[in-house]
Amino acid sequence: MAPKNKDDNFMDVDSDSDISLLGDVEHRVKGKGKGKAIDKRKKDKGKAKAKDQAYTWEASYTRSWDTVQEDEAGSLQGAVEDLMARGRRRRSVQLLAPAAAIRRTIIRHLILLLDLSAAMMDRDMRPTRFDLMLQYAREFVVEWFDQNPLGQIGVVGMRAGIGERIGEMTGNPQDVLKCLSDRTRLEPTGEPSLQNSIEMARSSMSHLPTHSSREILIIFGSLTTCDPGNIHDTLDACVKNKIRISVVALAAEMKICRDLCDKTGGQFGVAMNEGHFKDILFELVPPPAQRAVARTGGPGAANPAADLMMMGFPTRLPDSSPPSLCACHSDMKSEGFLCPRCMAKVCDVPTDCDICGLMIVSSPHLARSYHHLFPVKPYEAVRTMEGISGPTACHACARIFSSTASTAVASEGISPWGRYRCPDCHNDFCAECDVFVHDVIHCCPGCS
Repeated sequence: MAPKNKDDNFMDVDSDSDISLLGDVEHRVKGKGKGKAIDKRKKDKGKAKAKDQAYTWEASYTRSWDTVQEDEAGSLQGAVEDLMARGRRRRSVQLLAPAAAIRRTIIRHLILLLDLSAAMMDRDMRPTRFDLMLQYAREFVVEWFDQNPLGQIGVVGMRAGIGERIGEMTGNPQDVLKCLSDRTRLEPTGEPSLQNSIEMARSSMSHLPTHSSREILIIFGSLTTCDPGNIHDTLDACVKNKIRISVVALAAEMKICRDLCDKTGGQFGVAMNEGHFKDILFELVPPPAQRAVARTGGPGAANPAADLMMMGFPTRLPDSSPPSLCACHSDMKSEGFLCPRCMAKVCDVPTDCDICGLMIVSSPHLARSYHHLFPVKPYEAVRTMEGISGPTACHACARIFSSTASTAVASEGISPWGRYRCPDCHNDFCAECDVFVHDVIHCCPGCS
């Protein structure tokens, strides 16, 4: 039998060696090089595409080390001051005078709903969501009463599937801070219930007069809510009672929370970090604006006439006066205030008289509430010093202005010279005085 023809490139199947094919090897080598070339072309194409179009998250990402530049002396003080001024001027957009007529409620009633569920013990916000919420809530109460001295705040917690009343509605900020300082009483547990807590807040505001605002502020950190019924029925009742609901979410956006805010005219925000949490919370300090709505009914038929309300200015008793019982707590005290209608004694103002029901306020409180209706016009940033022979110092604090321009971005409303000019009196102010005028005293020193 003639032997089989064997190709040199093949090995016998019965051989102990592995079957190999030189042509296959060459093919694999060529294919491998071709694959590398294809991968390289794809990679270069991907790089070119990445250069042309960045990711979505890269659009809002800024390299902070590029924004800080040294001055001629090698110091970073000027760059740091520019960053601080940019942060202070961020609120200038909110200070712009609106084009349409605005009516604001200076007598506000707010219920603060706190999420006391187990989700508030997460540590994505340091030290925990619960501790940070209590800290910012106390700061919010202090600032809220400073800007709204005629308002009242109540506190309601939601945990274990029910709504729990933490503090009664009161106009004394110390009482609200006291109920927020007891951490052991507010220990988080269980699941929250939006419906039960909103129903409790709504029932506590059912007796309020029509000239006051009814607001609910919810700080919500959970992604679930344990409700006994249809929460949309509660939402319809809040719309009917003209209750404005605002939500500050710490976890993520929930559709029911968005619906609560949209249908009642409130604000909704999701906190991205600790600083953003404080920013969106303090945006709710000023009273909400109510824009005028024109109606078809002839000339002058815009908003209805504002209701007149009766207030009383009390007489303050000195500390040396003889002790007497107060009508609010039945305590023997020397100091206090006398109601001008029934001469009953109350401990603090502003409040409602427990005897005759008259609203008792002091004139400084009423004056402080008025600055929301007549805000100071925002100061204009001085861009250039060409043709300007103005003063070299701030009109308020007499601080000498810088003679060299900084590297601040002009588009953000920051003056490179550190000058901000009042549009009415045309006096120049520094950045610190600009913020102090608009946030604290609410009146321009040059105009007054």
